[in-house]
Amino acid sequence: MPGFLAKIEFVAGAILLAVITGLVFIAATMRFFGHPLIWSVDLAQLLFIWLCFIGAARAMRERGHLGVDFLVRPFPHRFRLILETLLAIVFIGFLMILAVEGYDLTMLNKERQFGDSGLSYAWVTIAVPAGCIMLSLSILGNLVQAWRNAKSKMLVFTRTATQEEPVVSTGAAE
Repeated sequence: MPGFLAKIEFVAGAILLAVITGLVFIAATMRFFGHPLIWSVDLAQLLFIWLCFIGAARAMRERGHLGVDFLVRPFPHRFRLILETLLAIVFIGFLMILAVEGYDLTMLNKERQFGDSGLSYAWVTIAVPAGCIMLSLSILGNLVQAWRNAKSKMLVFTRTATQEEPVVSTGAAE
């Protein structure tokens, strides 16, 4: 299942990025010719918000978020795994609170119009609970994977030496 979700995140992110790029290019071109598309900027902003959450979930799944492990690096793997498990529980709790509040905000903004696009502002605010759920699923997936592969020294948030991606040779002499 995590591989399937990763593929969906990748495809959705690529499509959103392509659409955003196209919208901004078309908006700039049309503005240059004196016919601005007012709604295109709003739509690009809306899609960018969704892209940020999808990208955050993908980065979490790949353990790619910036982290500082200077203080815990000297500790044994078991201690670090327990610490990261506790942090995962705290993060998931926070994300669930944020998801509930984001849903409430979405319900308050159903009737509000988003800029000049004519779309409901709820399409913007629903990105918060959706993103929180995607991030929580990524953290849960990493948590399960870390405990199943505890012998390989895998962690929840931190990329370990066994998880490093291989260096691709450029063919140049070293």
